[in-house]
Amino acid sequence: MQQANFFETDGLVAGVDEAGRGPLAGPVVASAVILDPCAPLAGLRDSKKLSAGKRSILAVEIKCHSLAWAVAWADPAEIDAINILAATMLAMRRAILGLRLMPAKVLIDGNRLPKLRFEHGSIDGQAIIGGDDRIDAISAASILAKTSRDAMMVKLDRIYPRYEFARHKGYGTEVHREKLREFGPCRAHRQTFAPVRAAS
Repeated sequence: MQQANFFETDGLVAGVDEAGRGPLAGPVVASAVILDPCAPLAGLRDSKKLSAGKRSILAVEIKCHSLAWAVAWADPAEIDAINILAATMLAMRRAILGLRLMPAKVLIDGNRLPKLRFEHGSIDGQAIIGGDDRIDAISAASILAKTSRDAMMVKLDRIYPRYEFARHKGYGTEVHREKLREFGPCRAHRQTFAPVRAAS
């Protein structure tokens, strides 16, 4: 994938992306990644266009070879309290704050930016539609967010096996909706989402 050089001389640049805005259960997860411009990684692209196996391999490489990375999330209770968009922005802020190196700029997939004013000052930000398949740092963040969230849903599957979270990762598949109708929602569900409310 041909990439623009976003590593500017005045500071480091982090890519930021999220996973899990649409599901009926589980957290929304965000990741921030500062790639090493001297150690480019091959095969980065939108996590949705990669197989689970390829995502897992790349996630290890990203963690090993990036200058900094962080994963953060907002849980279902937070999503219900402030809505999914605000929770997504909150998770992104948490991921940026989790970096061991603070970037001078963040590149974020989509058309919205989280609040980028922090205690130490403000960070420059740019929202890029389709950035998860165009910008390596955002692709890397997309991969870490997706693999991290999938792992969380597998853990939730062990706690609530009747819903088969490991199978559908909380998305509103027919299997998941059938389980909701049969058992009603659990604490891992987003209570304000319409299909969950209907099953309560």
